[in-house]
Amino acid sequence: MKVRDILAAVEEFAPLGVQEGWDNSGLLVGSPDDEVHGVTIGFDATAALMEDAHSSGCDLVIVHHPLIFGGLKKIDPADPAGEAIYAAIRYGIAVYATHTPADKVPGGVSWAMAGRLPLVNVRVLDDEGGVGLGVVGDLQSPLGGEEAVAMVKEAFGLAAVRCSKPVAKVDRIALCGGSGSSLIGAAMRSGAQLFVTGDITYHKFFTPKGFMLMDIGHFESEKDIVGILFKVIRKNFPNFAVRTASSLENPVHYM
Repeated sequence: MKVRDILAAVEEFAPLGVQEGWDNSGLLVGSPDDEVHGVTIGFDATAALMEDAHSSGCDLVIVHHPLIFGGLKKIDPADPAGEAIYAAIRYGIAVYATHTPADKVPGGVSWAMAGRLPLVNVRVLDDEGGVGLGVVGDLQSPLGGEEAVAMVKEAFGLAAVRCSKPVAKVDRIALCGGSGSSLIGAAMRSGAQLFVTGDITYHKFFTPKGFMLMDIGHFESEKDIVGILFKVIRKNFPNFAVRTASSLENPVHYM
């Protein structure tokens, strides 16, 4: 099996051509012609993930967040990104990231978020012809704002969230995995009373009447992509060695 064979299945699900212009998804370490004996699916391309893959006999790692975003002047093992690249090269591991492609396609990150909630009529929020960032859907029965907060916390297994002042009624919810601040306007235009995402800064919480924001965390909103990518590869290669990382680590610690 070649790297290109595995990646063809991934890109059928999440084509590289739909990624955002600022993104750097794709094959970041290794060659499409490298032989693959096993695949590890993770979230962030860390040195620990490379060690995990290597110890399991895997020579292809597929992650959500790109290991390389900007230009590198050196590969320094004292730097977290450099340490991961160093480990991947040392162990002969190819590294592939599907970031905004997996964010934008139906069945991707934001759709998985919506799947945790009792929503109907789910559709793309920032529609680019059937793909796009975020989703929006309708509750079958309206909830009060505080009830909606409790529902989201339970659905995502959260002890706490950051949110603006709860509104009186929520019957439409917009969601975007990761950093969704740029879609606040689209969420309001969609008629949603609640927008669930991550990485919301302080001033954004001053919301207009009848609209509220909820920040559930970047990792918390996107982590389901690991299981999604596992299923994509398992479906296409049912007898091939594919596994998820031994653990998924959130770099943000709540103390």
